[in-house]
Amino acid sequence: MAASPASAKSKSLAGNASVMTAVESQSRFSIDSEMIFTHGIALDAAHKNAGGAPVEDESPMGKEMGWWSLVLLNFSIMIGTGIFSIPGTLVKQTGSIGLALIYWFIGFLIAMAGFSYYIELAAAYPDRAGADVVYFEQVYKRPKFFFPATYAAITLLLGFNSSTCIIFAQYALYAHGDEHPSDWVQRGIAVAMYAVVCLCVMLSTRWSLRLSNVFSVVKVIAVLFVVVVGWVVLAGGTKVEGARSHFKQPFKGTNSNPNDLASALVNIYYCYSGFNGSNMVVNEVSGNKIWKLKTSGFMAISCVCFLYMFANVAYFAAVPVEEAKASGQLIAAVFFTKIFGEYAGKKVLPALISLSAFGNVLSSTICQARMVREIARQGVVPFSAFFSSTKPFGTPAPVIVFMFLINTIVVVAPPAGDAFIFLISLQVYPLRLFDVLLIVGVWVLRRRRQRAGIPRLEFQAWNIALVFAILICLFILVMPWVPPKTGQFGGSVSFWYATAPATGIGILVACFIYWYVWARALPRFFDYTICEEITRGENGELSKRFVRVYNDERGDEWRKRKGHEGEEEELPKATGADDIELNEPSRPKSADQAPPQLTVSLTP
Repeated sequence: MAASPASAKSKSLAGNASVMTAVESQSRFSIDSEMIFTHGIALDAAHKNAGGAPVEDESPMGKEMGWWSLVLLNFSIMIGTGIFSIPGTLVKQTGSIGLALIYWFIGFLIAMAGFSYYIELAAAYPDRAGADVVYFEQVYKRPKFFFPATYAAITLLLGFNSSTCIIFAQYALYAHGDEHPSDWVQRGIAVAMYAVVCLCVMLSTRWSLRLSNVFSVVKVIAVLFVVVVGWVVLAGGTKVEGARSHFKQPFKGTNSNPNDLASALVNIYYCYSGFNGSNMVVNEVSGNKIWKLKTSGFMAISCVCFLYMFANVAYFAAVPVEEAKASGQLIAAVFFTKIFGEYAGKKVLPALISLSAFGNVLSSTICQARMVREIARQGVVPFSAFFSSTKPFGTPAPVIVFMFLINTIVVVAPPAGDAFIFLISLQVYPLRLFDVLLIVGVWVLRRRRQRAGIPRLEFQAWNIALVFAILICLFILVMPWVPPKTGQFGGSVSFWYATAPATGIGILVACFIYWYVWARALPRFFDYTICEEITRGENGELSKRFVRVYNDERGDEWRKRKGHEGEEEELPKATGADDIELNEPSRPKSADQAPPQLTVSLTP
């Protein structure tokens, strides 16, 4: 991407979002900086984005996302294997059909509340992919680099698809007739499946999206088929007798244990997760981005809620409540067996679930690759320019290779059983803490805009939705500490029931210690300044990396480079909570004058 001068660039940032980005890049970050352009890059303050990744007006991966692609992307991420496996576990945790159905509707409300504040944040930053990565970078500028670095660590270490890959392998083998495969056969198939997914996403954005759309349609048809069969069962059109009697006492046996109810809510959250998938690819949407995100997301969440609610009605119509509780994750298999016989339960359904798992991993990988690439563009990981690259296929290929390696390690390394379950549970707690911070960040962002005299965004979430979302997150964060009915070692693993949330907090503390040593202690001890350096890749990708500029003779060479830049133009001092001074050198006066790197000096 050839960057144009700031006067032209300012037009490319959409509406209020561009104004806010420009204001925040100044008023929220105290900078006493020296800026040096690289290879003729000319960026205004909004595009330089001090403290975060430089803004790319055009995605190097193109604009392949239309309205239907957004709808189907959200479908594919939300509809995974949960609707085929969670209902039996959920009715056991809640104790009754009535409360289980209420939980499925609560899941719809959670998804809509979360969706609303994600659309508001997308309206604030419509030119940035990566969703949460961008929002934390922009909202929480202090402590410097802390939130980008911490969220990057959590995402890179815990953002894996290993559980869904294993589920794919289990059901594919079951459909093939292998009911008791070895752990290593399952792991091998899981790794092979993820390799195929990564290869698809790596080779072509357009064709990987088209393949994802195909799997989305297949999954919607599969769940809709379950719904229709349930209606036929209730109408008495099958051999199942007394279907309506299963709903006569819907709240009989309702459970009141806080730990079970919290676990049930986590399961519901899992089934609806992915409602923010379109935020990951917002810079690849053409036309009116916010309108497309808003309407496609509402359509997807509403349809998924309809399918989930009536699929559960179908299950409970065919399967009595006590049998449903005992079925665990096999309720869909019991349902198909009762209606269509042994063959459907052992062959057809497992094949559908494995296809659903494949589509879910494919769509998730498309979105996660954008998120991880945005982390790399912030400069908080080593080799940021390499991981920001879209060579050679116009896709985030280096990031996808990295994701494949991490996922393979998680699938292969831990022993089967408790260790694997623990790793999956470990993802939940830190991410819910970040959800709370993100919701609070929406109010912080509104306050800043109000103080700066900037009009409301194109879309603003209701406050009641934000309050509801934060209460749900706090409930999920608090309840895992309540001991289960079976005691301290009676949870889903054989060791202490709260090991996963405790370890999650430990990881966050370790991230803070690492950040403090890197960003505060070492610069002070060795007397250097951490600087941001903007680079541009061969396909026009913009990224940053951190460099050390020592305050003694070791930094003289860098300062001399800056001194050869020619005359400098001092920009007006911004008004705000922080003092700003931005000095931009003039552009090179001749083609032979090679400009050095653009650098923003940030003293922690």
